[in-house]
Amino acid sequence: MEGMAYGAGKAGGAFDPTAFFQQPHTILRIISCLFSVVIFGCIANEGYVNRPDEVQEFCIFNRNQNACNYGVFMGSLAFLCCLAFLALDVYFPQISSVKDRKKAVLADVGVSAFWSFMWFVGFCFLSNQWQVAKHEDNPRGGGGNAARAAIIFAFFSTFSWAAQSFFGYRRYKLGADSALFSQDYVDPSPQDGAAGAPYTSFTTTGGDPEDGDAAVQSSYQGIDSEGGQGYQDY
Repeated sequence: MEGMAYGAGKAGGAFDPTAFFQQPHTILRIISCLFSVVIFGCIANEGYVNRPDEVQEFCIFNRNQNACNYGVFMGSLAFLCCLAFLALDVYFPQISSVKDRKKAVLADVGVSAFWSFMWFVGFCFLSNQWQVAKHEDNPRGGGGNAARAAIIFAFFSTFSWAAQSFFGYRRYKLGADSALFSQDYVDPSPQDGAAGAPYTSFTTTGGDPEDGDAAVQSSYQGIDSEGGQGYQDY
């Protein structure tokens, strides 16, 4: 049962790409990875604009550099995080230790919940800055679609990461139940001071007593109170 704990039913088995990409948490990781690329790409490519009389470009989100920096940084970091957990998912069936699998699943739950929260904060932050932005500062109208796309995909990322946290928690609950069967079984020992009754298997007498041959007897002594087995020849 140890090989089945925390979702690794084929521990030590060969990697199956078809089954791997059909898993719900794998699909969610790929979707979250794509969302991160969209957010990062939209802000990095079209998130900075300027007026015709300006040379320096400003962030399209109310000219707040922190808003653009937040989207770019979080998008790139979330993308790397998705790749790291995809690699962990590929390696996960090879982990034979139940404790290591438990740590991996708990890390998945915690990190996914963290990113869900951060993307919710990012969605609120970017949407607020977009609402209060003075759009007359951008007479060319460039970057508007990119800004809205970043806001929308930040909102979608909140739920995609939350779903990953849910599936991770479900794996943890199922794994915790399976791991109960992998614990070492301890046979209850006898009470202190209670000695096991000796068992004598057989007694043999060899030779003819009239010829003066010595009688040979052998017996086995049973398990003693400490679980040891003794042998005695007479």
